[in-house]
Amino acid sequence: MPLPFLDLKAATAELRAELDAAHRRVADSGWFLLGRELEAFEAEYAASVGTTHCIGVANGLEALQLVLLARGIGAGDEVIVPANGYIATWLAVTHVGATPIPCEPDARTYNLDPARLAALLTPRTKAILPIHLYGQTADMTAINAFAAAHGLFVLEDAAQSHGARTHGRASGALGHAAGISFYPTKNLGALADAGAITTDDATLAARLRSLRNYGSRERYHHDEAGLNSRLDEFSAAFLRVKLPHLAAWNARRAALAQRYLTQLRGVGDLVLPFVPAWTEPVWHLFVVRTAHREALRAYLAERGIATQIHYPIPPHRSGAYRSLGYKVGAFPLAEQLAAEVLSLPISPHHTAEQIDSVGAAVRSFFDS
Repeated sequence: MPLPFLDLKAATAELRAELDAAHRRVADSGWFLLGRELEAFEAEYAASVGTTHCIGVANGLEALQLVLLARGIGAGDEVIVPANGYIATWLAVTHVGATPIPCEPDARTYNLDPARLAALLTPRTKAILPIHLYGQTADMTAINAFAAAHGLFVLEDAAQSHGARTHGRASGALGHAAGISFYPTKNLGALADAGAITTDDATLAARLRSLRNYGSRERYHHDEAGLNSRLDEFSAAFLRVKLPHLAAWNARRAALAQRYLTQLRGVGDLVLPFVPAWTEPVWHLFVVRTAHREALRAYLAERGIATQIHYPIPPHRSGAYRSLGYKVGAFPLAEQLAAEVLSLPISPHHTAEQIDSVGAAVRSFFDS
């Protein structure tokens, strides 16, 4: 039987009755935007993260963009971003007119390397935007200390880290604010695009609620040029169904990740994920590295095992950022990761037997 990389149908099937009830509840209410479901989800998600405020928005990209807008970051400003990761983090910066300043990752965790921040600081630096990549938090203690010393705003990209923790605090409560994606493939996924912002800053939260709604606090009164970026009632209701299951689903992921770690340690040139003692990852992805990435991927595909590459093109090498003028080799570690990383199947709905079969196939490849 083919082994899928991810099976979203299984997650829906597990909660079918609850999701159907939530759909009926919203449909019968006749209220589809900025209603009770959104208010309830915002309160419930903020409580789960440990922040005072949660603002539901249309997607993760706009969550980041809205925070930068609300902070007044724009043309002439610089925001330090990871050199590796998904392009949405960079897009949020350029969409407000600011310039992304790439920072190479830590060679072990693949998250933004705080030791490199000092070399990137200029009078135009206004914020640091770390990604909690693959479900593991960045070194926020070091990042926050650097930001505090230089008066910088810290915005977490928490799209891949629902439920992850560092030093006991949850992803989404580790900076001044966090942008979150509930894209369907995430650990906490909606049934369409969806996102949110978390923060303890009441003034920032109030402005964000206006900016997401055309810059309006009162209907037809527009105080500034905002966006149309609202988390709809159906998505909020579905997320309310899924949120109570997040911890159990993350625990399933962690158990499967441990099987991989046990089975693949010392296999060929395979580099396994490194987890610092101070962080509790949620294994959004299980990412290995090998110089034989393409051959391994083809070998697994021949055996019906689906894999993915997160991410094959670093943002500085994409067409979207050609104008920045970065050449091949500008960020060698980010480029090496793009050439070597491979994501193996992992989700709450994969079985131990499936994970064991992937592990056996990977070992077979390196033994052949």
